[in-house]
Amino acid sequence: MEFIKTGIDGLILIKPKIHADNRGFFLETYSAPIFAAAGIDCVFVQDNHSKSTAKGVIRGLHFQTAPFEQSKLVRVIRGAVFDVAADLRRGSPTFGKWMGFELSESNFNMLLIPKGFAHGFCTLEENTEIVYKVDNPYSRDHDAGIIWNDPDLAIDWPASEPVLSEKDRNLPRLADMAGMSFLA
Repeated sequence: MEFIKTGIDGLILIKPKIHADNRGFFLETYSAPIFAAAGIDCVFVQDNHSKSTAKGVIRGLHFQTAPFEQSKLVRVIRGAVFDVAADLRRGSPTFGKWMGFELSESNFNMLLIPKGFAHGFCTLEENTEIVYKVDNPYSRDHDAGIIWNDPDLAIDWPASEPVLSEKDRNLPRLADMAGMSFLA
């Protein structure tokens, strides 16, 4: 596996080694010893699977508050997404900055998103499915998010009129959370 550091500390693009032949392919998507050797010490406790039937679906930007913050290991098993992570770590030199990556079934890339980030994605194809591991279980009482089109984040989404859930349509702006103690 290749672990590629991005412009934001802790946010890592992972390119697994693909073993392909005339039968298809094999790849290792996670190995605790390999991740530990790369300095990643997450202990994943839950796997999630999401399917979006339409192109242009945006899910997010989601995160969980303390003590249920989550690191995520995200990959696409069908279709493609524009995957976004926004740094919410107070005191970080990249606080409020975001990065986006194309994850797809054909490029096999994965994204490790550390605690203290909001996460979201936009589907680039119909019937897109993503799977992701998290290192803390879901907690409804600690579920939070930021509106997808927050002007302060200014994410360059590949959809101008996305398909959104009611919940995601009504999330607050980051500026509205400025005094909140739950931001990392």
